[in-house]
Amino acid sequence: MKRRRFLSSLGLLTAGWALTPFSPAKAFFRSDRKVKGAVLAKGKGLKEVIVSDGYSVIATDSDGKFEMDVHPNAVAVFVSTPAGFEFNHDRGLARHYKMVDDINFRKTLNFELQPLSTDDNNHQFIIWADPQVKNEKDVNKMMVESVPDVQKFVKAANGALLHGICVGDLVWDNHDLFPSYNLAVERMGIPFFQCIGNHDMDYTNGSDDSSDDTFQKHYGPTWYSFNRGKVHYVVMDDVRYLGKDREYDGYISEEQLTWLQKDLSFVPNDHLVIVCVHIPVHNEVKNNDALYAVLKGRNVHIMSGHTHYHRNVIQNDIFEHNHGTVCGAWWTGPICGDGTPSGYGVYSVNGTELSWYYQSTGKEAGHQVSINVQERDAASKKLQVNVWNYDPAWTVECWVDGARHNDFKQQKGFDALAVALYEGPDLPKPRGFAEPKKTDHLFEAVVPASAKQVKIVAVDRFGRKYSAEYTA
Repeated sequence: MKRRRFLSSLGLLTAGWALTPFSPAKAFFRSDRKVKGAVLAKGKGLKEVIVSDGYSVIATDSDGKFEMDVHPNAVAVFVSTPAGFEFNHDRGLARHYKMVDDINFRKTLNFELQPLSTDDNNHQFIIWADPQVKNEKDVNKMMVESVPDVQKFVKAANGALLHGICVGDLVWDNHDLFPSYNLAVERMGIPFFQCIGNHDMDYTNGSDDSSDDTFQKHYGPTWYSFNRGKVHYVVMDDVRYLGKDREYDGYISEEQLTWLQKDLSFVPNDHLVIVCVHIPVHNEVKNNDALYAVLKGRNVHIMSGHTHYHRNVIQNDIFEHNHGTVCGAWWTGPICGDGTPSGYGVYSVNGTELSWYYQSTGKEAGHQVSINVQERDAASKKLQVNVWNYDPAWTVECWVDGARHNDFKQQKGFDALAVALYEGPDLPKPRGFAEPKKTDHLFEAVVPASAKQVKIVAVDRFGRKYSAEYTA
């Protein structure tokens, strides 16, 4: 039952309260929505496993059993997969839930888990942002460019624990292409969790609550959690449909915030928390302070997409990774509007420590810097360097003909290649709306026209060194 339909029904019922003022509230709720079940592994109950309907959050008892009254607005009952167990999935798509419409409340609801054969304190995950396929041509590009890149990464991991999370816009309003996205997930060969984006919503269903219907049929609840090692992963819906065709904003519902607070009460304070959303929290979610308040005092990284550029932001002691996209500038070229190559984030977990890099599609992992040199006048050239995964802990140095160039500064502006590819109403084709976007991960200098070699050396916050060269 959807929220607005439920509230409407409740409003009709409350009209009779004057006649029966002492009727208990529970009399107005369906009594047949109590679910009983267990979480099992090899037939034995697992204690203290978290089960939720997105409203109630409970732990299984010593026998692995649970019991809850399913909330009228709930769409699914899900298990927050505990550390040490495999992720239940169907050809890669996470299946940690049972949709309410498919639950027989007269029978027990059991979740069967499979223990991992290896320790999961060390593992990796990737973040896909905005594959956003609109038609079969886009799908083909995803299949021949993006999917093989992930396959190569998975093969190189040589059996290490891996999973993926897509932070929204799986498709571009064309929900008939969800099966194509699903096939991409299957071919990548690792479990994948999905987060809803604004282009994954139904824009004709009239309300925010019903705008998720099609997505939920394919991928289940739009907020949930799971665990691996000492990391607690949270997926949330921060896209609020405003009831009119394609109008939305960034907002996290009170129901989700209340659920998250309950969910985190079962998570040790020293564990790493990964929050996955579509719209970036730091600048586009209207009630981001409410989310920050729930997360306060924890070691948190937020993963987001939506913008079609790449940016790292530290706000309220929380590191947000706003990812460049799988589709680049809507499948029109090799880079996003800020010059970030199309690609995805790669994250490595060691206990509660997180490290990362940005994987450019079709490139080696060391491809982290681009150089553009243009003639300025007869005596000089303009050097522009893009370090797309930059954050304040990086160092970036410029060397010209073997000597360090000290007048090399970070600047905010437009990436030169993005301007060449995308600037103007006639570029790019066929999607001329893709324009260059200002970014602050650019570094610029003026070098002599006689310069024969420019070398850039960038060192990330983990001490990994990357270099790129220009030779005249």
